[in-house]
Amino acid sequence: MARLTFKSLDARPVLVPLSRPVVSRVGLYEQWPLILIDLRTEEGIVGRSYLAPYLKNAVRYIVPALHDLAAARQGKPIAPLDDFRQGRAALGLVGLEGIAMIAVSGLDMAAWDALAKAADLPLAVHLGGSLAPVPAYHSGGLWLTPLERLAKEAQELAAEGGFRAVKLRLGRERLDDDLRAIAIVREALGADIKLMCDFNQGLSLGDALHRCHGLDDQGLYWFEEPIAYDDFSGYARLTRELKTPVMLGENFYGPRTLYTAIQAGAGDYLMPDLMRIGGVTGWLRAAAIAGAARIEMSSHLYPELSGHLLRVAETRHWLEWQDWAHPILAEPFAVEDGHLVIPDVPGNGLAWDEAAVERYRLEL
Repeated sequence: MARLTFKSLDARPVLVPLSRPVVSRVGLYEQWPLILIDLRTEEGIVGRSYLAPYLKNAVRYIVPALHDLAAARQGKPIAPLDDFRQGRAALGLVGLEGIAMIAVSGLDMAAWDALAKAADLPLAVHLGGSLAPVPAYHSGGLWLTPLERLAKEAQELAAEGGFRAVKLRLGRERLDDDLRAIAIVREALGADIKLMCDFNQGLSLGDALHRCHGLDDQGLYWFEEPIAYDDFSGYARLTRELKTPVMLGENFYGPRTLYTAIQAGAGDYLMPDLMRIGGVTGWLRAAAIAGAARIEMSSHLYPELSGHLLRVAETRHWLEWQDWAHPILAEPFAVEDGHLVIPDVPGNGLAWDEAAVERYRLEL
């Protein structure tokens, strides 16, 4: 395998349209910001990744952080395990969460892509795993939209890839409205559909206790983030009291936070986000902790990279699928019979549609 040397970094922000607007307790989004990362090596191999920082204005802070980290690595070997530690140390004075970890994650994902390409192997195989379809649920719809639109949208989501599992957002003003939403989706898709339900941190602990107990006999697959993500004592109480499994983890910054949550008994399932957990390196370390604790671990966003990483996670569970990066991808990954199909190509499989990138380019 060729040794790679860091040459330069391109970080291009884009603002892409969403096929379905995000309507949640945290806001309304009709467009989605992405930062496309191209890590160039002296050997000619380009490692690619992207970040999805939610807020358009966030790219103004993340892109400079990426370039600062890249400047420190210029001319050095590509070694993501070393770089993860050194990058965190370099930004430690401004905190190990937020932008610091996001920037480290973006470079880490691109570095692993470059190494897998140098080895002429798909990322999952380079990491010691194998390629196979990954079970997925559709997360690109069923937001807090009017109840009368849910049935049609649920059927559209299921048809897009043969999905038998979808995510429904809950936390409407009244418990009866949440119960009605569940009934509508079940009627539209059949009783066997798996419903992963997300509150997007929209409830106080008291409201969550009332609402989740009121929904606890609905046969839902999980309750995701009913309360603020860092209220581990509150999550521990919900986990103890509820029959429905409790899910959290998309807001964990680094694998040690995941470990702390496990120690607190905060949740039955975990779902780290690649941008926050520390990229591929952070994911691998988090997956080892979850595996040791025998806790099933799903993914949050980034379906292209997450598919590879779930293939090497001991307690792999579900892949969260949405098409938010599709407008700028040259070849979006296929979904068949409710499973993500990982392409058998070197690296993570990301390639940009350069014409679309220019069309959606976001100027800083």
